[in-house]
Amino acid sequence: MRTSYQYRINPNKEQAEKIDKTLEMLRYQYNYLLTQRFNWYEQNRSPIDRCSVIVSHLPELKGKPTYYSQKASLTQLKKDRPWYKDIHSQVLQEIPKKVEITFDRWLKGDLNGKKSGRLRFKGKGQYKTFTFPQFKQYHFTKNKITLSKIGTVKVIVHRQIPEGFDIKTVSVTKKADGYYVTLSLDSKTVSTIKPNFNDANIVGIDVGLIDFIVTSDNERIAAPKFLRKAERRLKSAQRRVSRRKKGSNRRKKAIKKLGIQHKKVSDTRKDFHFKTAKNILDKYDVVAVEKLNIKGLAKTWLAKSINDAAWGQFITILSNKAVNAGLKVISVNPNGTSQECSNCGQKVKKLLSERIHNCPSCKISLCRDLNASIIIKNRGTHDLKAQIMSSTRSL
Repeated sequence: MRTSYQYRINPNKEQAEKIDKTLEMLRYQYNYLLTQRFNWYEQNRSPIDRCSVIVSHLPELKGKPTYYSQKASLTQLKKDRPWYKDIHSQVLQEIPKKVEITFDRWLKGDLNGKKSGRLRFKGKGQYKTFTFPQFKQYHFTKNKITLSKIGTVKVIVHRQIPEGFDIKTVSVTKKADGYYVTLSLDSKTVSTIKPNFNDANIVGIDVGLIDFIVTSDNERIAAPKFLRKAERRLKSAQRRVSRRKKGSNRRKKAIKKLGIQHKKVSDTRKDFHFKTAKNILDKYDVVAVEKLNIKGLAKTWLAKSINDAAWGQFITILSNKAVNAGLKVISVNPNGTSQECSNCGQKVKKLLSERIHNCPSCKISLCRDLNASIIIKNRGTHDLKAQIMSSTRSL
């Protein structure tokens, strides 16, 4: 079982300078390797989409930069720029790996075939994280962690690492309010299945903008709207940044305060998501949710409210906590959940402004969101039974 814990660290002035310097050097190298990829792409792409049947002049293709070729170039990099020796070799080797993954995702797409947008170069201060892919357990003791080339740094351990878990990787991140380490933990001894798992204890949840979630048992949690409530403070902080002279220390301080305000909104939202997910998983063993195209929905006129609700982050947190607790989250087809009747299955078309579901066929009348959550539960129950049957046959 895999999980991750994040702790705040308190580096001294010298260690903080080393972390900042490392991030900047990694940013330069990331941009350089990405430039190599883009140059190869532009030199080998065809300006036309078809060739002549009679004559075809195909240029000789240039050698494509790969993870291994770019990784091998790091040896020469340290000879040409000796200051790169101040970075741990494995941390530096993570850059070609990162470029390889992101560039292929742009050209080929992920496992589901979805492509990301064109990659952007990292500006000053925009490279925030570096990772130690291998970490020895004894380098993290009590409230101190030893990071190669940086030193022993104090850690605020607000919760202990559970027994049976080993530290696999360590990532150092610079945020608006300080520095953090994220420990990736793994355990092969911890059971991933709840011993008294009950597949009949299932609930469907419908996410929304008025009510954040409505369950099939008619429990409601109002949308907290953290961004909307903080808009005045954010606007004031943004105005203060705009009034400062570019490059001045006062502008840097104003930018830092603005970043802290945004982080506070983000942290409050994430805390709400974690607590909501825990409350749901304390009551139910199986949770059915819609498989929404949130990126598509975020391009509509409701974009700000959808991003404020952060349904994708909530479902990810819910799924991860369910796996760690030995429970299950099922994603169902969202098509028609707002138009179909949960009692008789009749399609009842309604506008987004209509909040009550009135079925002319079976005469049932109930809240639109409650009706959708019941349908989600029914679809989740059907999909769960199909999964159980297929797993039984395979045995």
